[in-house]
Parts: sequence; C-alpha cells; structure tokens
Amino acid sequence: MSKISNFITGRIRGCGYALKGALILLRTEPSIQVQAVIAIIMTALGFYMNITATEWILQTFAIGLVMSIEGLNTTVEAIADFIHPDFHDKIGFIKDIAAGAVFIAAVIAVIVGCIIYLPYLL
Repeated sequence: MSKISNFITGRIRGCGYALKGALILLRTEPSIQVQAVIAIIMTALGFYMNITATEWILQTFAIGLVMSIEGLNTTVEAIADFIHPDFHDKIGFIKDIAAGAVFIAAVIAVIVGCIIYLPYLL
C-alpha cells in the first residue's frame, strides 16, 4: 500500500473511532443527552423563527462548544475516577474545574441564544 492510501485509511479509521466515541457519549451520558435534546429544540426553533445564516453559524458553534466541552468533562471525570476511585480533594478540584468549563460554555451558549432569539420574540 502506498503512503497516501495508508494515510487515507488511517483517517477513515480515525473518523470511525470518533463516531464511536460520540455514540457512546450519547448513549451513556445523561448530561450529553440533555444537551442533545436542547440542541434539537434550538435547531427546531431556528427553523421556526427563520434565523439568518449568521445566526445559524453562531448557534451551531454554541451547540458544538457546549457538547464538546461536556465530552471533555466526561473524559476528565472518567480518568480521575480511574486513577483515584476514592474521594480525594485534588481529584475533586480537577473535576470541579472541568465542570466549570462546561458551565462557562453553557452560559456563553445561553447568551448567544438570547442575542439570536430575543429580537424575534420581542
């Protein structure tokens, strides 16, 4: 096999792993499931309100940001629990920081949603 076909095969395999990870997150993590439902509702609202292309871009980025950070938070928690299954102050601190990142992303997403939808609602 040539270097190019090895490269392409590797990328396809990598996409498969990424899709598998996304599906695992959606099937097993309640926080991602909640975010997915919110994403579906906001997408439906976007179609209903006929938001602009720019607003779609901002909404899509906000949804992607929250769900991505939520996935990373889940990963941090799983690694922390694996390394130190019992309660430990430093592990708790690490988990709190990761959860804080999700909180910041969610607040930004709510702000983006308000900027997009409040003018349509008012």
